[in-house]
Amino acid sequence: MKIDRIHLKAPGCWINDPNGFIYYKGLYHLFYQCFPYAAKWGTMHWGHAVSRDLVSWEHCGIALFPSRYEDQNGCFSGSAVEYEGKLYLYYTGVHYDVVNPQNIHKNPNDRYESSQLMISSEDGFTFDNFKRKRVIIPPFADREPADRTHTRDPKVWRGKDAWYMVLGSRTNDDRGQLLFYRSMDLFEWKPVNRVTKESTLGWMWECPDLFRTEGGDVLMMSPMGILQDGKREANHAVCLPVEFEEHTCTLEFPDGFQFVDCGLDLYAPQTTTDENGRRIMVGWMRMPETVDGKWNGMFCIPRVVERKGGHIYFRVHPDVDRIFSRRISSAEEAGGACYKLSLDLAEGESVNIGGYRISRKEDRICTDRAEVFTGHDEWRMKTETPVIREGDHLDIYVDQNLVEIYVNNGEYVLSSVVYGLSTEIQSEAAGELLMYAEK
Repeated sequence: MKIDRIHLKAPGCWINDPNGFIYYKGLYHLFYQCFPYAAKWGTMHWGHAVSRDLVSWEHCGIALFPSRYEDQNGCFSGSAVEYEGKLYLYYTGVHYDVVNPQNIHKNPNDRYESSQLMISSEDGFTFDNFKRKRVIIPPFADREPADRTHTRDPKVWRGKDAWYMVLGSRTNDDRGQLLFYRSMDLFEWKPVNRVTKESTLGWMWECPDLFRTEGGDVLMMSPMGILQDGKREANHAVCLPVEFEEHTCTLEFPDGFQFVDCGLDLYAPQTTTDENGRRIMVGWMRMPETVDGKWNGMFCIPRVVERKGGHIYFRVHPDVDRIFSRRISSAEEAGGACYKLSLDLAEGESVNIGGYRISRKEDRICTDRAEVFTGHDEWRMKTETPVIREGDHLDIYVDQNLVEIYVNNGEYVLSSVVYGLSTEIQSEAAGELLMYAEK
């Protein structure tokens, strides 16, 4: 089986959203949206990878594939829980109203039925796609009580006295909304509440994820149409510090929000708890072109999520960070593997990593990837963080197709997909280069 280190990448095909992220029976299981037949989007399956340490990922092939009417045109995103030793997967199945006769993997008018399904496994590796699938929430009539097409991505968790589920959807007046359900047995689900936000935050809320941290509740989701600047993409992952009352499934929203990643390439993040109870997240890095004509799609480094007051932090998981222990004198010594550059960047200073430019201007970390992202003018070339307040330190993780910048140990993160990085580094600030050491 293929092994990826640091960043999980598409195994010679297309991948997008992470799904079913869970620590189960001594392994981290990470499922993901996958079109296994080409390096472009098509009828969604669930690919599967596992890791013992969040560093090395072993690909395990396809876990879910379309096999019944409700998921004939795709097994869309969802989540996983464990109960009494079994692994339960929840996902959205789609059935197109009309299929493109020239390409059965395309839906020409974006109209389809969305159902919510579940499937269980005794060991986390074996899934009977023909006998074990069960519809738990059938499609809605259009817009009553929610959108027939755009209701999806079940996230399930254990509450104090029951199981809970949240779905992303949209309202009759084209605002994002969340649908909450409760179950006593993981099979029968009853609606509890519908929640939206008075001010517009996109027209549909994809991939919702609601969880509690030591510092309070966090809502993470991916609103569609949140940015309207004429660039790819309009849909982006955000996070909000919220107050959640479980029994009634009511939410109190703040006025504003944070982007999960200020680089605006990361989408559809999903969280779970690690073996030590920390809340950790992975997200899909959107890529406009295939790599070597073979694969498209990769995930960010697993990140620990923490809330302090009204701010949400994303830090490199310590199990990943600690393996970057081998000092090197140049990026070339990494031999194409991921390496780490740590430095303090003062106001007005800059660093050029193989054509990817990072600078600090007016206390914001700014990036420019124009030299290593050619031919994609419809995408954003320049991005920046909000004003940083906690220091000057940057930890930069550089892979051949991804640069991740962690500002002040997670005050903000800014990640960018790149193509054609060189190994030359030019910096106005002194730094330390490290690559990972094999265990």
